[in-house]
Amino acid sequence: MDLFEDAPAPVGNSPEYSVSELSGAVKRVIEGEFGLVRVRGEVGRVSRPASGHLYFDLKDDRAVIAAISWKGQVARMQVRPEEGMEVIATGRMTTFPGQSKYQLIVEDVAPAGAGALMAMLEKRRAALQAEGLFDAARKRPLPYLPAVIGVVTSPSGAVIRDILHRLRDRFPRRVLIWPVAVQGQACAAEVAAAIRGFNAIAPGGPVPRPDVLIVARGGGSLEDLWGFNEEIVVRAAAESRIPLISAVGHETDTTLIDFASDRRAPTPTAAAEMAVPVRLELMAAVDALGARLSRALAQGVAQRGQRLRDVARALPRPDTLLAGPAQRLDAATGRLSGALSLAVSRKRGSYERQAGRLSPLALQGLIARRREAVARRAEALEARLSRRRDLWHGQLDKWASRLAPSLARLIAQAGGKITEQRRLLDSASARLDAAPAQRLRDLARRLEALDRTRLTLGYDQTLQRGYAVVRADGAVVTTRAAAETAHVLEVEFQDGRLTLGARPAARKGGGKPPEQGSLF
Repeated sequence: MDLFEDAPAPVGNSPEYSVSELSGAVKRVIEGEFGLVRVRGEVGRVSRPASGHLYFDLKDDRAVIAAISWKGQVARMQVRPEEGMEVIATGRMTTFPGQSKYQLIVEDVAPAGAGALMAMLEKRRAALQAEGLFDAARKRPLPYLPAVIGVVTSPSGAVIRDILHRLRDRFPRRVLIWPVAVQGQACAAEVAAAIRGFNAIAPGGPVPRPDVLIVARGGGSLEDLWGFNEEIVVRAAAESRIPLISAVGHETDTTLIDFASDRRAPTPTAAAEMAVPVRLELMAAVDALGARLSRALAQGVAQRGQRLRDVARALPRPDTLLAGPAQRLDAATGRLSGALSLAVSRKRGSYERQAGRLSPLALQGLIARRREAVARRAEALEARLSRRRDLWHGQLDKWASRLAPSLARLIAQAGGKITEQRRLLDSASARLDAAPAQRLRDLARRLEALDRTRLTLGYDQTLQRGYAVVRADGAVVTTRAAAETAHVLEVEFQDGRLTLGARPAARKGGGKPPEQGSLF
């Protein structure tokens, strides 16, 4: 029996596919049949990794399809899928061979009708309200007369013209316009950036900081106003430190920015009316208040004059008020001379008693006692200084006794180091003296070796091994063709050179045979 007998051939004529070939065939079939499809379903699991791609599921009550949108496609979406939304996804089917599954590459997502869009809007409103972004306690009052008004809107629409016209009629103010897109994909990002940009302006800088903001847009459908329902816009409005008026759409239109703003205006024109008062009404009110002030001042002066006259009639006469004090002054003046004489006599007696105690003998005794006290203190100080000096001398002697051994030890260590360094220096000097001679010997040996190599590799040694050098016309011949065309050949052997005869004038075409001894 042959151990290397061939294995039996497979039964049948079905072709064999590799795993990659079969996966590629399935991919081509699915992509060819479903190049562009629109799928309606509920959004399931949603994943947003750091790459910027969007992974989610589309499902109904019986099946689930994995869906993916690349980063560029996500940026172009007007509505981004959220879990629980019913949407219509537009894209193409493909497969992922690495996991043996099919998936939908989604290029655009639209809500499945206005009901789904309103349901998503209500869900987002409830979530933001639960965070407290719509609380009335967070809303700030509008300034009565702002100096600068910031307007976030489209610069080319009728909205900005209506706002400027109404401000000009009521009370002209300085207006800063931040142009944005008020619908489409870029609307939400630009509006949020404009609100945050106005808040980032520093007070007192080259660009004045607005006192109030107006976010305005004309009317439109729910899809047209959807940018003002985005979470990024609502959070920017809630975080604004500048009071904000929302005027998006007509009176019946309601967006989420209306709940987060400090005031909601039914129209952009009404927002301008909320921002500033009527100048003529203010002037009339100021005139009326000025007239009232003048009448009140005149009436107040008259009342206070009458009251002063009434109070003056109740006051006593001045001579009556001064009669008692004048009499008391006269009595005190009469007693003053006797009091001064008595005080002088008392002070003189006290002075005489003090002068009697200040005799020269008493002063001499006091000086002697103070001198003895000073002498005693000087003796005590001298004794203390003597004891302190003895103590310092003892400490100095102790440190001196410790210093001598340390100095001797340091000197001994330094001497040992000097000896060691001297020995190292002598050794290095000896090596330095011997280095040139050794270097010359090494170079001489290398030179001899190189000369032997030169002689070994030279062509003289090659000639001694049985080889020869062939020259023609003074040049070395290395090929047969060159030798055939040469007139004279010179062959160099080990023991000399041999010159061969001249080549005949004609070799081909029946000429004379070469002479005896010629190589030709």
